[in-house]
Amino acid sequence: MKKIAILVENNFEESELIYPYHRFREDYEVTLLGSEADTEYTGKAGGWTIKSDKASSEVSASDFDAVYIPGGYSPDAMRQNKDTVKFVKEMHEADKIVAAVCHGPWVLAEAGILDGVKATSVSTISTDIKNAGANWVDEECVVDNNIITARTPVDLPVHVTTVVKELGK
Repeated sequence: MKKIAILVENNFEESELIYPYHRFREDYEVTLLGSEADTEYTGKAGGWTIKSDKASSEVSASDFDAVYIPGGYSPDAMRQNKDTVKFVKEMHEADKIVAAVCHGPWVLAEAGILDGVKATSVSTISTDIKNAGANWVDEECVVDNNIITARTPVDLPVHVTTVVKELGK
């Protein structure tokens, strides 16, 4: 069974974590990675909590086939965690799927993996994504080799379906 890591920190966008989490669990082993293991994280609206399985410092790219990065305000904390950034960079270097939605591409920028990549994000961080060297486009879902990005929760059905399709290759 293929394995997907979903990154989590406080202030995640609920729909961008909960929907992919449940959809991926239908076919894959899903591990929630936070800055700390066995820790409750709260969504940005304050109503949803979810517990991490492991800390990003406890895993390596060889443990997973894909990593999924939800948005909200949590990517701001993720990109400040050196272990999380290192894990995302290692996933990319191992040619594993790296998927991010909304503010999630901030983590890809911090990992230094967007140079020359066609990518999208929520429009409010498009300048950051361009400054990281990406060719930013306003499209619902963009695949560039192993990097799969999307803009907002509205794009989740296409984004998650694309991740599932790419994992099936």
